[in-house]
Amino acid sequence: MTVDSTRVSAALRFGKRISLCLCVLLFSFPCRSQQAPAIGAEKSVLPDSQSIEAFPSWQQTDQQSFGTISGTVVDQSGARITGALIKLVRQDELPGAEVLSDENGQFSFSNVAPGLFRLAITSEGLAPQEFSGNLHPGEAYVTPLTRLIIATQVTEVRVGLTREELADAQIKDQEKQRVFGFIPNFYVSYVPDAAPLAPRHKFALAWKSATDPVTFAAVGVVAGFDQAGDRWGAYGQGTRGYAKRFGASYGDVFMGTFIGSAILPSVLKQDPRYFYKGRGSKRSRILYALANSVICKSDKGHWQPNYSSIAGNLAAGGISNLYYPANDRNGIGTVVTTALIRLGETAVANIFQEFVAPKMTPNLPGRGSGQP
Repeated sequence: MTVDSTRVSAALRFGKRISLCLCVLLFSFPCRSQQAPAIGAEKSVLPDSQSIEAFPSWQQTDQQSFGTISGTVVDQSGARITGALIKLVRQDELPGAEVLSDENGQFSFSNVAPGLFRLAITSEGLAPQEFSGNLHPGEAYVTPLTRLIIATQVTEVRVGLTREELADAQIKDQEKQRVFGFIPNFYVSYVPDAAPLAPRHKFALAWKSATDPVTFAAVGVVAGFDQAGDRWGAYGQGTRGYAKRFGASYGDVFMGTFIGSAILPSVLKQDPRYFYKGRGSKRSRILYALANSVICKSDKGHWQPNYSSIAGNLAAGGISNLYYPANDRNGIGTVVTTALIRLGETAVANIFQEFVAPKMTPNLPGRGSGQP
């Protein structure tokens, strides 16, 4: 073998080695480029797989923090209540959960978040109950036995009296008013806003006053003084004279009461009563009493001239001329004078009613707190 052939063989071997190295390099680079993304993929998938496994773990932990609330509802006899409505109220939940008690009176709320809660228990015909508590995480809270009692029924009865019925009651009270416990004092009202009188009330009150035994006794005393003073001398003396004087005096009382306190007040719609004032200064009360001899309240409660009393006194004085002795009938002058005298008597009587009569009349009905 020559030197040239040897060199050629060495060159061929070297070229083969270089070719082999190039082939190895060429085939090795694609393999690396395919494996690199795979490694990166494994790294990117790993966190996703971890997050999928972690979510069920978190959800399971949150569910374990929920609790339950249960209890039993009975009535006052201890019997279980079926169908009672139980509302679970939470500050952060509106309107809240609701359940009905079963046939054993039991109820239950599941998956309840921990914290403060309030139960409102109601059942038809029974008084509602409320219960408050605090549910801890994972707790099975059992409420104390809830006992519902029969609801207290408040029945409101409005008794509406008509004006006449109210007047009936007030008149009955007035008919009990007696100075010193026996002298009738029926024509005074101690109720400032007393119900107006119907005509039948006015006539009934006049009859009650005119036929009271004390009225007859007072007329008898007046007739005795008249006979002692020989008033109406034409009547004579003795029993017959006394009887005539008694009849004349009673006629004055009867006619004056019915005309001035029943007939004319019914026609003119005026109230014949004196309404006790009882408040204010003495001067104001005296003026009030004096004024009430010539003014009065109408049936509507308005103050107006007392036509009934003034005309009644005149009418009674005129009628008295029919039964007075002829020589004692002095015509219209006497009638007017008598009417004026009676107005004065009424004024004095009103002052008596304002300041004296209440102190001497026991158990006065309907007096206000400001009245003595």
